[in-house]
Amino acid sequence: MKRSHIIDIAIIALLSLSSLGIVGGSVFLQNSVNNSSKVKIITDTSRYQEILQHFGSNHEYITHFPHALYGAKNVRIAYYSGLPTEEKFFQIRLKHSPEKIQKLLAQYKKIAKYQYTGGNTNDHVNLHNGVPTTFFYTSDASKESFPATYEILVLDAKDTGTPGFKWNHGHSYGVAIDSSASEIVYWTEKW
Repeated sequence: MKRSHIIDIAIIALLSLSSLGIVGGSVFLQNSVNNSSKVKIITDTSRYQEILQHFGSNHEYITHFPHALYGAKNVRIAYYSGLPTEEKFFQIRLKHSPEKIQKLLAQYKKIAKYQYTGGNTNDHVNLHNGVPTTFFYTSDASKESFPATYEILVLDAKDTGTPGFKWNHGHSYGVAIDSSASEIVYWTEKW
């Protein structure tokens, strides 16, 4: 065998091994990224104060949230802090007396910039002059939409997207109130 054939075979073998290494490394990295980016939603109500502190006590997105959960029943939370380039949300659902719910409904209706009945963020943003809201993360079922018994009151929504691509980035926050069930859902979303 000529020396040049041996060199050619060695080069081909090295290139093949390099290709396998690159492909194998890519698969490993992709699996690592996929595992680290899985949504890990916090639902432990004992962490409520910790989550509030994460935002900061005067952060405009959560000033409407209750400072404490005393007297609330059937408390559910859903919190996802995301990565810097991902969606983030925080939602808490509480049950109060019918009188307190009516008082909260009147309070928030006065300051709401947008109002919807039932549905979810996809429904609301696609309405004429609609804005993004939230999904029903704290639902007892796997439903993502609020039933028609809920009034969704958007306290604010800001589009921080690029021109020509409305709402690709932004935030919104507010409450969803079901008077018939005496429930209120406080929410904030950032995407």
